[in-house]
Amino acid sequence: EWVARSRVHTTQNATILLERIQKVAKLTTVEGYFSELYENRSFQYFDIYPFQKKVLVRVKAKVSAGFDLEQLSLETDQAGKTIWINALPEPTILSIDHDLDYYDISEGLFTSFSEADYNKILSEAKDLIRKKASESSLLAEASAQGKDFLDMVRLIAESSGWQLKIRSRPEMK
Repeated sequence: EWVARSRVHTTQNATILLERIQKVAKLTTVEGYFSELYENRSFQYFDIYPFQKKVLVRVKAKVSAGFDLEQLSLETDQAGKTIWINALPEPTILSIDHDLDYYDISEGLFTSFSEADYNKILSEAKDLIRKKASESSLLAEASAQGKDFLDMVRLIAESSGWQLKIRSRPEMK
């Protein structure tokens, strides 16, 4: 007895290019983990099944907050054994690493999601996470951790016989 066997053949091809390398001086002091349910509904002409499309997405994100240290200036006074730095800048969101899980994709007979729709959903989901992270206590916690970082630098300087002097942040006009 002969049994027909079907074999699945898969071919994958990828081209990966390193576009650029950039030096950065950033201090991540806190990470926040967010999970949001995001629903996108739209319809064309009439709000009834054949003209509706809907997607329900779970957005899971890790948001890193801290300081851009490129704004930090450092001067040393060898004779006075003093290190002068300016105060840390305001904390900011440094990066958002997010994943989307599509739970419910409903398309009507006359509507469907395009690549542009999915790209828009991705962008809106990231904006939502950025907004929620900004409204949370994440930046306040980053600021507190930044002060702890400066205390640690001060301790290292003082244990080596140096003083650490911090200039205050200039007033914003």
